Amino acid sequence: MFKKNIDLMHYVVQHPVRVHPEASLFDAIHLILVHKVSGLCVVDDANRLLGVLSEMDCLRGVLGATYNDTGIGTVADFMTRQNLHTAKITDNIVDIASDMLAHKIRRRPVVDEDGMLLGQITIRQILRAVKEFSRPHQRSEVV
Repeated sequence: MFKKNIDLMHYVVQHPVRVHPEASLFDAIHLILVHKVSGLCVVDDANRLLGVLSEMDCLRGVLGATYNDTGIGTVADFMTRQNLHTAKITDNIVDIASDMLAHKIRRRPVVDEDGMLLGQITIRQILRAVKEFSRPHQRSEVV
């Protein structure tokens, strides 16, 4: 039903929404809401991937600031930077999809050998690939 040798680059979001680690968490929340995405790639000035920031990370930061009655902080304070799940452009899309499902990750940054951000593959793009490469099903119409 789903081909393993699909060209990953065809489905990669080549310009994912990015944020700098020193940006305020409120700025990151604004980007998430305006672009209607579930998370951001955190990059440095050279476009090297430093981490990811999810909606859950933002919510954790907002609730923590409210509970502790402190300032909201920066993206660097709440982003995920360790154990990042990334993909290479040569990776198999089925393997990526399986790993995303196993780790309950909605998106995966795609990086080159030097850690430079090339794009991002998301569940939505994988579902688009499934739709495009699925065999048409014969449907019987009920009258």
